[in-house]
Formats: sequence, structure tokens, C-alpha cells
Amino acid sequence: MDSAELQAAFTAELAAANRKLRALVDERARDMGLTLSRARLLMQLAKVDGPIQSDLAGLLDIEQPTLVRLLDGLERTGMIERRAAPGDRRARRVFLTPAARAQAEDILAFLTELRADILDGVGREELEIALRVLTRMSKNIAANRGAAG
Repeated sequence: MDSAELQAAFTAELAAANRKLRALVDERARDMGLTLSRARLLMQLAKVDGPIQSDLAGLLDIEQPTLVRLLDGLERTGMIERRAAPGDRRARRVFLTPAARAQAEDILAFLTELRADILDGVGREELEIALRVLTRMSKNIAANRGAAG
């Protein structure tokens, strides 16, 4: 296999693995009464307590209107609370409710188990190399997006 064929095979396999992983996580999220997008948002809020709403879109790499729709839906179901940020009446902080925190813990437990399953047989050194490759690819993609804009 020449270099171009290897690159094509690698990126095709990466895309296929991404689709399969997203489908698995989406299926589990649906079992919990969530969409994949809402599950991602809950996980982010579980990591960072009370982030400013405007910062969340960047953390999740989504557009602000998309975030507002997600937050509105989670607020209607009692999963989040939005509160004014001290010192800035316009800024809103977003907090998980106790029920949402418990659900986020369930998602985290599932993801931990899923990672162990899908990385079974992959050694630490292989994982470190793969992480370096994916990090480099992400940087290259970001640079290309910046050059295109």
C-alpha cells in the first residue's frame, strides 16, 4: 500500500469508527431519555460546575442558537438551572440539578465501560501514539478551517 492509499484507508477507518461510536453512545443516551447532544451537554456540565452559558457553545463546538435550544429543553425537563452571574447581569451560569447530576454519573459510568471495551487489546504505547496522531490531525484540521475562513 502506498502512502496515499494508507492515508485513505486510515481516514476511512477513522470515520467508520467515529460513526459506530456515535451510534453506540446515541443508543445509550436514547435509553436514558436523552439525545446525544443533550448527553454531551450534561457531561460537560458535570465536568465544569456553573459555566457561563456563552462559554458552553465553544466548549461543545456548537453554535450559540443550538446551545440555547438544548438548554431550553433541559431547563423545561428540570435538568438544569440558569442563574445570573455575579457581577454581570447579562451573563447566565448553567448548573445541573441533582437529578441531572445522577444521570451524568450514569453516562460517565457507561462511557468508562465502553472505552474499556473498545480499547481492549490496545496497549498503552499504541494508545499514546494514536493520541498523538489524532491530536496532530485535529490541529491540522483547525489550521485548515482557519485558512478557509
